Amino acid sequence: MYAEVDRARRTSLVSYGCIYMGEAEHKVTVKNISISGLLVHIDSHDIDIKYVFNQLHLSTMIDFYLPEMHLAGEAQVVRADIEEEEFILLALEFKNVAFDIDENLNKRKVYRKSMTDPGKILINGHYYEFTTINVSAEGLMIFLCQEIPVKVGEITRFEFERLGLEGQIKVIWVDAIYDGRTLIGLEYVHLKKNTLKKRVPRFAAK
Repeated sequence: MYAEVDRARRTSLVSYGCIYMGEAEHKVTVKNISISGLLVHIDSHDIDIKYVFNQLHLSTMIDFYLPEMHLAGEAQVVRADIEEEEFILLALEFKNVAFDIDENLNKRKVYRKSMTDPGKILINGHYYEFTTINVSAEGLMIFLCQEIPVKVGEITRFEFERLGLEGQIKVIWVDAIYDGRTLIGLEYVHLKKNTLKKRVPRFAAK
């Protein structure tokens, strides 16, 4: 009885999306949703429970994107099971979620993963420390803790240790905000070690 009261109310629905697990995107069907998470099944018989458990042994955190619900972010797999139809069922708990992503994520072409970590960028002959706001398969959004003049269109160098990225990057846009920080949108030009494909999904429009 108490378990029914304490459990977040779940709403049954049928919606579709993708998860990123095992360095690959997998289509899923959402079976129900609550304020704390989702219940989905993987829409492929090629994925078996052994594969899922092997991936969860490496990390229980996955990325997800639900275009119909305008919902994207990170979730933790808290349960994996097999349905009667032999589909893999995953219970996901929200961890880092954008509940109001762009009206049309496809305008951005690819998914942006929220990530707040330090890096370095070369501007006017000097390396400045930055903090990422989000990361995608095509670029970064960062901020500097001071107002610094940066030229749009400039190609420079950067280092981002968390994803093992370094190389050339292009300044796409620059904006100064009220507290003296500088926001910068960046696009990859050339990466020395492209580990990105294994760490950040595209979730691009087909």
